[in-house]
Amino acid sequence: MLMPKRVKYRKQMRGRMKGKAQRGSEIHFGEYALQSLEPGWISARQIESARRAMVRAMRRRGKVWIRIFPDKPITKRAAESRMGKGKGDVDYWAAVVKPGRIMFEIGGGIPEDIAKRALKLASYKLSVKTRIIVSDSAAGE
Repeated sequence: MLMPKRVKYRKQMRGRMKGKAQRGSEIHFGEYALQSLEPGWISARQIESARRAMVRAMRRRGKVWIRIFPDKPITKRAAESRMGKGKGDVDYWAAVVKPGRIMFEIGGGIPEDIAKRALKLASYKLSVKTRIIVSDSAAGE
């Protein structure tokens, strides 16, 4: 699963997810992409699950680009532990996703129906609403 090799600080504050995505809101690599429509945290497990669903649906043809990386440590207290005693240990890693962010791209000469089906299967694995977008080069064909 994806996670940083090392970080400057072990634990992070929750932060706020206001506004739209400034960067990463355009297709750069593939012809089809999955774009977020709402803010949220996408865990490393969700990213891996979506990737597997896409690769399976494409039958290992084409290419997949993952445009998000889980670099935010999400902490959790142990079950049935009393209040106090500091912040919990890191439970999992998540990517902060804002509306408009491209999360996955598919390309490499794959038919449109297969690409859209693969992205739809991937969207079921994610905790945010998404839409499938097509690049100008693929739409022109």
